[in-house]
Amino acid sequence: MSGAKRGIFFTVIVFAIFLQGGLWAARKATQDIFPDNSLVPKPKLLSLMKADSRASIKEHPIPALMTEAENNFRHLLSKQSKTLAQAVAEYKSRFKRDPPRGFDQWWNFVRDNDVLMVDEYNAITEDLAPFWDITPAELRFRASMAGHLPSIDLVQVRNGEARAVNVKEGLDSADGVSARAKGFLLMIEKFQNQLPDLDFPINAMAEGRILVPWEHRQYPNLTEGSVVAQLSGKYSPDWHGEGTVWEAYRRTCDPGTPARRLFSSSRASSTSQARLSQLTAYSDEFSFAEDVQGNYSFCQNPWAHYNQGHFFSDWRTIPVLFPVFSPAKAAGYLDIRIPSHYYYGQTRRYTYGWDPVNLELRPVDHAETPWEMKSDKVFWRGASTGGGSSPPGFAGQYQRHRLVRLASDTSPTNRTILFADPPGSTTYVYAEAPAASLNREMMDVAFVKVVDSFNFPGGIATLIRDHRFDEGGVNLGDHWKHKYLVDVDGMGYSGRFFSFLESDSAVVKATVYREFFEDWIQPWLHYIPLSPSYQEIYNIHAFFSGATESPLRAVNSSTLQAPPAKRRPVDGDRRLRRIARAGKQWKRSLGRRADMEAYVYRLCLEYARLWADDRDSMNFTL
Repeated sequence: MSGAKRGIFFTVIVFAIFLQGGLWAARKATQDIFPDNSLVPKPKLLSLMKADSRASIKEHPIPALMTEAENNFRHLLSKQSKTLAQAVAEYKSRFKRDPPRGFDQWWNFVRDNDVLMVDEYNAITEDLAPFWDITPAELRFRASMAGHLPSIDLVQVRNGEARAVNVKEGLDSADGVSARAKGFLLMIEKFQNQLPDLDFPINAMAEGRILVPWEHRQYPNLTEGSVVAQLSGKYSPDWHGEGTVWEAYRRTCDPGTPARRLFSSSRASSTSQARLSQLTAYSDEFSFAEDVQGNYSFCQNPWAHYNQGHFFSDWRTIPVLFPVFSPAKAAGYLDIRIPSHYYYGQTRRYTYGWDPVNLELRPVDHAETPWEMKSDKVFWRGASTGGGSSPPGFAGQYQRHRLVRLASDTSPTNRTILFADPPGSTTYVYAEAPAASLNREMMDVAFVKVVDSFNFPGGIATLIRDHRFDEGGVNLGDHWKHKYLVDVDGMGYSGRFFSFLESDSAVVKATVYREFFEDWIQPWLHYIPLSPSYQEIYNIHAFFSGATESPLRAVNSSTLQAPPAKRRPVDGDRRLRRIARAGKQWKRSLGRRADMEAYVYRLCLEYARLWADDRDSMNFTL
């Protein structure tokens, strides 16, 4: 081998080792930590040093978060329009255009149905914004052709009557289409006769579908011909090893973001590692998320994608701007949000108070438990889903697996718990307690069903070894026996959220999905937001329910001599119940079927205007 060739060979080997080392280091890092703590949004940090065993503070951050949340929500409700004229003026002020035709009939609908949120529909404007750059004829064509794509059905309105069809199978009845299309059909039933002829492509899957590359968003002419190409018959319904959701997602990011750079999308930067070292003094065990993670930027923090299963879905995304209606979407997706059919429907698995024997909805679920009799443990049950297998080997980092593994930890590794001692005082104590003890005392989290074990590294044996399984399983009503109900994503959004809210339990929610109601609900008032790291969950429990036995023993607290009922801070339990009741009230006043219909009604009017050849002719003016 010549010297030149040896030099080239050596360079290639060194480059390969560097690449492998960087990727391995990145994968190892993302398995154990969250670089720069970026998965905890705008945290509230306790201004205490861990070196101090005791310290007095004016107030724990959680009461301040709750007070701010209640004030924000009261202000939101108080400023809603009271008349049609006010609603029109507010619409024009927000969106710089007239409302769509039929706005007056929509207003009558919301007034007749006591809808409280009459101005908060920013999500509709945001979702439809990209379609203003498409001609009406092109939009109609794409809407019609979207029905030929895998797992997309059409709800068609013709002459004031709607029907659901599966054009791929030649089926023209609801029996041949997805449950999501059937649900949407029911949502528009009351006002279908007010709509012009329209086609609504309904996503049959839980996952978002539309990921348009950044260049195509900036230069729409690049997509000319793409629509036909996607419908040429070569479009595969799943990846089959030909790509991944993450690779498709990266292309939606600005070229200057870390996700689009060669190595940054796979490994943490030196800056993030430096930030990580700064967090040793203030662990995210003491950070409390202000909101859930629906707007988190994976373009700026690409390493975080390893921890969310929707980036490993088997189902192929669509790189063209089709008007596809989906129940939820992560940031970066261009699907159009609609209410989930799980929320709108009435079923044994997803509806609080549903009587499957008499087929009627009851105001109180037959399994509801009085607050005083509910368990103080943090409760979650579900199947070991959470993502697909493209590429395989990452299931251990999916959101459900991380939660169950956190709560299944039987190691002597210590966690730091902060609690008031004595209960109700402003003297806070740090205690180091073994994870095994804390999980036994605080957590009741388990899988109830093995799903896709072949996708888990090490197979089913490793899955069972590292995660707790409850072979008995649970019904929906069994959840009401617990004060804390954790709600996390599955293959897509969680369809149990509304039923959890309506129970008399407090919901602790972590998600990366955005849904139609995001402008209507207030974290720390109606539910407790949880960061995707889950690290703060022990200190959430310690604030509301007080220290459990192992932290008390660690500091030799005199509270140990008191009976268990006296160890719980009265104010903490009262605050937790306040969240539970507020969530229940929200579901019964803003999460009703009528509220979902009002949202879809307004969405339909906006969509109809986009369809019209003369869009200005579809405006409403007083």
